[in-house]
Amino acid sequence: MTPRIRFDQSICSDPASALEREWLETNGIGGFASSTLCGANTRRYHGLLIAAATPPSGRSVLLSKIEETLVVGDERFELSTNLYPGVTHPAGYRYLTGFRLDPFPVFTFEAGGVRIEKRLCLVNGEDTLALGYEVTGKPCRLELRPLLACRGYHELMHSGVTWNGAFTESGDAIAMQPRAGYPELHFAHAAQRVAREGNWYFNFEYPVERERGFDFHEDLYCPFVLDYRLEPGERAELVVSTAPGHRASDAPALRAAECSRRAALNPGADRFDDHFLVRRAGGWTILAGYPWFGEWCRDTMISLPGLTLINGRFDVARSILREAVRWLDRGMLPNRFPDGAATPEYNTVDATLWLFEAARKFLDCTGDLAFLREQLYAPLRDVIDSHVRGTRFGIAMDADGLLLAGDASTQLTWMDARVDGRPVTPRHGKAVEIQALWYNALRFIAALAAELDDAESSRSYTRLADQARSSIRATFWNEAAGCLFDVVNGNQRDASVRPNQLIALSLGYCALETWQALSILRVAEASLVTPFGLRTLAPDDPRYCGRYEGGPAQRDGAYHQGTVWPWLLGPYLTAEAGFNGAQGKAKAAAILSAISEFVLTRGTGLLPEIFDGDPPHEPRGCIAQAWSAAELERVAAENFIEEEEVP
Repeated sequence: MTPRIRFDQSICSDPASALEREWLETNGIGGFASSTLCGANTRRYHGLLIAAATPPSGRSVLLSKIEETLVVGDERFELSTNLYPGVTHPAGYRYLTGFRLDPFPVFTFEAGGVRIEKRLCLVNGEDTLALGYEVTGKPCRLELRPLLACRGYHELMHSGVTWNGAFTESGDAIAMQPRAGYPELHFAHAAQRVAREGNWYFNFEYPVERERGFDFHEDLYCPFVLDYRLEPGERAELVVSTAPGHRASDAPALRAAECSRRAALNPGADRFDDHFLVRRAGGWTILAGYPWFGEWCRDTMISLPGLTLINGRFDVARSILREAVRWLDRGMLPNRFPDGAATPEYNTVDATLWLFEAARKFLDCTGDLAFLREQLYAPLRDVIDSHVRGTRFGIAMDADGLLLAGDASTQLTWMDARVDGRPVTPRHGKAVEIQALWYNALRFIAALAAELDDAESSRSYTRLADQARSSIRATFWNEAAGCLFDVVNGNQRDASVRPNQLIALSLGYCALETWQALSILRVAEASLVTPFGLRTLAPDDPRYCGRYEGGPAQRDGAYHQGTVWPWLLGPYLTAEAGFNGAQGKAKAAAILSAISEFVLTRGTGLLPEIFDGDPPHEPRGCIAQAWSAAELERVAAENFIEEEEVP
């Protein structure tokens, strides 16, 4: 199959174009590799071997990059590209003639009459990098200089730290442990010569970190040089791992096995959602995004259908659901599992309610009623009962049958940014999507109870659902705007035009009339919909922020105040297809085709977390977000939109 993601020399040799395109490799246990097309690291999170000490968390940058020098006769060609203060050195992008995902990153260099094809992949289930350089044209030498960081992936390395540069050699294997508390590194090579170097390289500059308001300079350590002498048609192989036992000759087989694994998962298609499904001690889970997000239960429940159900990975879905309910406490799922922390954070109102929609879709796709009876029914009932009685953060059913949550100091919905300890987008009280999710949960548990011959419970939940539906219709309709209020808190009505109301139109059970849904869709199209997702606030609102940039406080202030989120296309396009029929499906196909073009070009196979609210809608945030990819895959599959048009 010809790779759909391919860039020629016009992109690869242009620094601006090459630096803005980032690739990602993952290993299924939380580890990853990532950089730009030309190999210049622009983030602290870039590196060739980023390992997860306690899968899928505890990640550290071990091998930052490899400096590559081609020697042809007396000529030396530096193939690497690095950014330093005021200078790019070396400028190896000049020799980069091509890049493709086939299925992992493949780079082509040409210099001095030699063509080099470099392939790299991570081994699934291991912290192992397999690198290969195949040369054609002339005899040559290839010098490889590994540059090590050995640090937490949120940190930066500087030369003043305690560092052990010693390494041991045994045949073609090298082992070293530069820092206590970090894994030992093993290099399996087939070089003719190993030259001890032991030098620090100073002041690498990471412009994306500078833009984000963080420290942006780093020092890296080179322990040795691997010197390969190659004839045309030969390959320089290198395997870098946190475990011993590999040989350089294993590299081709490791890459071939990874090709076969991916082909078996996605026969005939080049899907990119395998990055987010990772294994942990209890089974499977979903990482919310790369490079810095870990496990977030809200993201997991929203992403589950698009990552597991539509492609038939039902056992993975079962594992995720089984693991999720194991963490229920006082009727709540955790908001997230902090990296390296033993105690999860129970500070969200919606993650638990999304569990019901994930379970509903699982049952629709699998028909596995036995699994729900044995594993989910009792926990789901406990969730409902806990919310009726009341649980953390004032989350409780009010007299009108709707859910109250939080106070002025809390942020319990997905719009959770804070600046100086205060919510940027206060949504305490009764947020619109929370009521939609609550109503959906009640209808689903009532239907499930009936399926399981629990008639009394089914009647009780149905009464609660009927009350919630009546209250949503009476409380949230904003006649003047033709859409729903975003939050109701006592006598206060927040008329901000936000995309949260579209969730109410996209769930399994909708509390609204068709005419209301059509009106909401018209309002959304007029002010929220962009080619890359939905704005989080209408542009005519005085609080609207059209660009997500600056330091942490400035970016957090814009995060849900106009910034575009691709995952919201899922609810929007589901509603379009559901309420506008063929016309809605045609609109969905056009939008999916446009965003697919981004994925195949600027995105290098990835959909980011967010985009600017203002044109040209620059991509921002994480380079690869689970619910961005999952929701577009889901909406295409569920609404029978051509899959070829979907990233």
